[in-house]
This record gives sequence, C-alpha cells and structure tokens, in this order.
Amino acid sequence: MERDLPPVLALDIGGTKLAAGVVTGDGRIHGWQVSPTRREAGPRPVLARLFDLGRKAIAEAGRPDVAAVGISCGGPLDTRTGVLECPPHLPGWIDVPIGAMAARAFGVPSVLENDATAAALGEHRYGAGRGTSTMLYLTISTGVGGGSVIGGRLHRGAAGNGGELGHLMVRPGGRRCSCGRLGCLEAYASGTAIAERAREALAEGRPSALSALGHLTAEDVSRAAEAGDPLARSVWDETTWALGAAITDLVNAFEPELVVLGGGVTRAGARLLDPVAAAVARDAMPPAARTARIELSGLGTGVGVIGAAAVAHDLITTT
Repeated sequence: MERDLPPVLALDIGGTKLAAGVVTGDGRIHGWQVSPTRREAGPRPVLARLFDLGRKAIAEAGRPDVAAVGISCGGPLDTRTGVLECPPHLPGWIDVPIGAMAARAFGVPSVLENDATAAALGEHRYGAGRGTSTMLYLTISTGVGGGSVIGGRLHRGAAGNGGELGHLMVRPGGRRCSCGRLGCLEAYASGTAIAERAREALAEGRPSALSALGHLTAEDVSRAAEAGDPLARSVWDETTWALGAAITDLVNAFEPELVVLGGGVTRAGARLLDPVAAAVARDAMPPAARTARIELSGLGTGVGVIGAAAVAHDLITTT
C-alpha cells in the first residue's frame, strides 16, 4: 500500500538548517535540498527561501504532481490550524501561519507537525522502528525533542504538542533551558548546550586543546573527548549521563521495545550510544532494562523530511 501513495513535498525547519525533498510512498527522498536557516532574518525571508527549496526539490525530482505538503518544525505549534506559535529555537517567530502559506505557495493541502513527532512516525514507518509496537524517538540537535509511538499509534497529546522529551528534568535547579526552566535534558544534551558548557569551562581557564578552535561545536567536543582531552571528556561524560538518566526514566515509564536517537549530535555514533545504552541497561527497572533496545536513527539526516512526508501521506489518506 505504501508504494501506491502519491509523492508529497516535505519541508523541515531546523534551528540551523532547512531541508526539502519530494518523498514517494516507499519513503525515498528525491530532489534533496539543504540550506542554512539564518533564523535571525525572521520568518518571512526564511520561509520564502524554504518554499524556494521546495520548488527546486520538485523540479529536480521531476515530480510536479505532489499531492500535499508536509512541514516539520519544533513547537509549540497548532497542528489543527498550521500555526507556529512560539518555537524557542526560532526566536521572534510568533503565530506564523505556515500551513496556510505553504498551501498557497504550492496549491495543495498542507499539514504542520512537531518535528520530533514527525520524525518518530518516519522512523516507525520506514526506519529503525519498523515492526515495533512501542517506540520512543529523541532528536538531539540544536535542541532536544521527542516523539513516541504507543501501541502502533503516533502519540500527539491533547493539543498536538505531546512528546517534549527534551524538557524532562535531569538536574533540578541546574542549567537554564531555552524553555525557561532549570535542569532540563536539553540544557545538557543538545548540541548548543554541549558547546556552551565547553566554552564556559574554557573561560574558567581550564586547559584544553579546544582553546585553539574558533567557533566551537558539539562535534569538536566529541572528537576531543575521544582523543582524551580532559575538559572535553568531562563535558561529554555529563552529556551521556544526562541522556542516560532521561532515557532510563522513559524506559521505566513506557517499557518500549526500542528507543531511537537521531539528530546531529548522534553523528558521534558509539561515543554517544554506548555509554547511554550501558546506563539504561544498568539503571532501568527489569524487565524493561533487558528488553528495551537503544539504537541510532535508521534514516539519518533525512529523518525530518521523511517524517514530514509520512504526516503528509497520512493527511491525504484520511481526508
């Protein structure tokens, strides 16, 4: 049945990059396009570039017959009206009617979904979660988001914003998160937070090879940690501790078959996955500790676009 679905245009809005592609019913991306977000420009210039990426994707894919547009973006948002309400990773983007704008731009129905919720659906349908009944997904990137499939069904919550797993509290009274609370997982495990904590440690005068770098990133910290740099290792160890603690709580609460980790920070591979999986195996309650697998995304960098497409395919098959 999936292979019989018409192609859809999928658009993904991240804090650092925009992505677009035409996705067919088998979950394959055609005409893949990527560009920096440049979020400081504000919503209208960014969305104009996003829609231009969509047109380029359609042209490169040779599929002008897209049946719908799926859009994934971090919330809060209103999936019913297609309005971005106030996403923390896009400061100043208040009540942006992106769904209506996309429908006008492309002349087909559109649907807006929380990016991590959409990614969870994409992973469940086409990626690492195929065949599972209960699966959790965390995206670890500019921020930390999450989504869940419970009993084979995507969980959205009462208003469509359920699954904010990045705002689980791992350290009460700890670092301030973008949401305003203290001690959220996102404040420790996001790529932004990893780089910030390393910069703060350098500002305290702690010696590190990282001091020779200009624009410090989470990937720099990961590589330096693997090379044995003490400062980088302390930051990285705190990162994997926070993720392990949060996922342990999620495993205890949901007893999933699988927890999938995606997003840019997961490019660290085993350096991230192994200590997190070990913490869950050690600390989660049995039998969940034995049955829950922790794996990296099966869809890689395309997960946001494929997730947006999965939501768009659901839109046209249920209306």
